[in-house]
Amino acid sequence: MKKILIVFIVALCALSANTYAQKSIKLGHLNSSDLMQIMPGKDSAQAVFQTKVSELEAVLTSMQEEYQKKFADYSERQAQMTDLIRKTKEQELLDLRQRIETYQQNAQQELQEKEKELLQPIIDRAKAAIAEVAKENGYTYVFDTSAGTLLYQQDSDDILPLVKKKLGLK
Repeated sequence: MKKILIVFIVALCALSANTYAQKSIKLGHLNSSDLMQIMPGKDSAQAVFQTKVSELEAVLTSMQEEYQKKFADYSERQAQMTDLIRKTKEQELLDLRQRIETYQQNAQQELQEKEKELLQPIIDRAKAAIAEVAKENGYTYVFDTSAGTLLYQQDSDDILPLVKKKLGLK
């Protein structure tokens, strides 16, 4: 009898704890891509980024044109060159090709760093606003529907309008 009473009490406690835990979860969701499209400062950051892309592309184009001219010159005169001159020109072309490849890699890395530098403050403001809205409205979890990882949602509120209001956006 004592064992049955203990089992009954343990089961009752587990059931009430489970019920309590389920009632305290509040879910929200938003599309972070939609939010980023309307964030203040995004357009100016994008313009600065595009300017940097244009600068780097201009240098790359110049390097590629130089390579093409030197290759065309080499191709025209190859038959008339001595072995020493031909090897020197071939090494020059190889060195220029390697410089172009190195430049491309460095430019790509620089662009990634510039993009992060420009967008990080905007992302941080959005995250802070999302966190504030979640805390103010009692959300336990907020999911990002733009990532495509939320396959099903039930009893979840779209908090994008609240975040827009927090950021003073329309």
